[in-house]
Amino acid sequence: MATTLLWLAIVAALPLYAQQQQDYTLGSLWSKVEENYPGVGAKMSAIDAAKYNQRAVKGNMLPQVNAQAQNTYGTYEGSAGGFFPQPGFFNVNGSVPLDGSTTAANTFGSAIVNWELFSFGKLRKQNEAAGALYNKSVSDKDAYVLNLKKILSERYITLLYNNAKLQWTKNNAERLNDIRKITSGLSASGLRPAADSLLASSSYVQAMGEYDKWNGFKNAAYIKLLELYGDDTVNYTASANRFDNPAENSLNKVNTINPSHPILDALDKQSEYYTLSGEAQKRSSLPSINLLGGYAYRGTGISPNGKVSGAWKDGFRNTTNNFLAGIGITWNLTSLHTNRMKGEQLFKEAESTKLLHSQYEQAMQADLSASQAKIVQQYQQLQKTKLAVQQSQDAYNMYLARYKSGLITLSELLQIRILLEQAENAHIEASREYWVLLAYEAELTADFDFLFNNL
Repeated sequence: MATTLLWLAIVAALPLYAQQQQDYTLGSLWSKVEENYPGVGAKMSAIDAAKYNQRAVKGNMLPQVNAQAQNTYGTYEGSAGGFFPQPGFFNVNGSVPLDGSTTAANTFGSAIVNWELFSFGKLRKQNEAAGALYNKSVSDKDAYVLNLKKILSERYITLLYNNAKLQWTKNNAERLNDIRKITSGLSASGLRPAADSLLASSSYVQAMGEYDKWNGFKNAAYIKLLELYGDDTVNYTASANRFDNPAENSLNKVNTINPSHPILDALDKQSEYYTLSGEAQKRSSLPSINLLGGYAYRGTGISPNGKVSGAWKDGFRNTTNNFLAGIGITWNLTSLHTNRMKGEQLFKEAESTKLLHSQYEQAMQADLSASQAKIVQQYQQLQKTKLAVQQSQDAYNMYLARYKSGLITLSELLQIRILLEQAENAHIEASREYWVLLAYEAELTADFDFLFNNL
C-alpha cells in the first residue's frame, strides 16, 4: 500500500513539476542577456585593456634596452674638434686619413641598457595609479551591469503592461460585440430602436481600433526586449499572469544604501585614480637616478696606418670594441611648474569626485526611503483595485441580464461597461506602477533577486 501511494504521489507531482519548469521568469532572461549582450563584452574588454595597461606601467620599472645596427658607405671628411649632436652625447672626429679612396664602408652596432634606479616614488605612484584605473574599470563594469538589469526589467515590464492593455481592449471588444449581437436581435424583433444597434456597432468598432493600437505597442515592446535578449522568441505567459497578480515584497528590506553599491564604488575608484595620478604627476618633477651600460662594435675601411679602402667588404675590418658603464642623474627643471599645476588639477578632480559621491549617496538614500514608502501604499492600492474589478464584473453581469430582459436601456448598460473598463484599467496601471517601483528599489539596493524570481 505504501509503494502504491508513493507511485501515485510521483505521478501526480510530475505534471506540476513540468509546469513549474516551463514557468519562465525575468531572471531566466537575465542569464542569457549577461552572457551575450555586446555591451557587457565591451566592459569586459575595457577591464582587459586596463589590466594590460597596468602590466605596461610595471614594465617601466625594468631596465630599458636599446640596440641598433647599421652599414653605411660614404665620405669621411672631417676636422678635429668636438660637437654635440644631442644633449648628453658628444663625439670627437679623428684626423684625416693619409691616402687611399675618398669613400669607405663602415659597420656599426651597439646596445645600451638604461635602468632608472631611483625616481623618488614616481614609478611606484604610476604603478598604483594603473592599479586604481584597473579597479575603476571593474567597478564601471559592475555599475553598467546593474543599470542593464534595470533596463531589462523596465523593458520586460513595458512588454507585460502593453500585453495586459491588449488583453484589456480585447475583453472590451468581446463585451461590446456581445452587446452588439444582442442589440441587433432586439432591434430586428422591434423591441429596441434601430439607433441602439448603430450605437452598439459604433462602440464595438472603436474598441477594435483600441485593440489595433495596443497590438502595435505590444509588438514594439517585444522587439525592444529581443534587442537585449538576443533570441527570436521570449515566453512571457507565466509572467503575464504574475503581472496582474503581483506578490507582496515582504522580504527584509534594506533601509540604507550600501557603501559598496556599484555606482558609489565606481566613484570611489575614480577619485582614488585621480589622487594617485596627481601624486605621480607631481613626483615627475623630481630628478631620476639612472644606471647606464653600453657596448659598441665598429668596423671601417680605414686601416690604422691611415690607408682608406673603398671596398664594401673592408667595411667589416679594422674592428673596434668599446663598452661603458656609469651612473647619472637627470632633472627636467622646466617641468617643475607645469607638473605641479597638472598635479593640482588632478587633485581637484579627485575632490570633485568625492563631493559627487556624497551627493549621489545622499540622493540615493532619499530615493530609497521614498520608493519603499510608495511600494507599501502601491500594494494596498492593488488589493483595492483587484476587489473593485471583481465587483464591477459581477455588477456588469447583473446589468447585462437586466438589459436582456428589457429592464434597462442600452445607454445605461454602456455606462456600466465603462465603469468596468475603468476599474480594469486602474488595476493594470497600478500593477505597472508597482513593478516599476520594485525595479527602481532593486537598482538602489543592487538586489534584483525578488524582481527576477517573482516576475
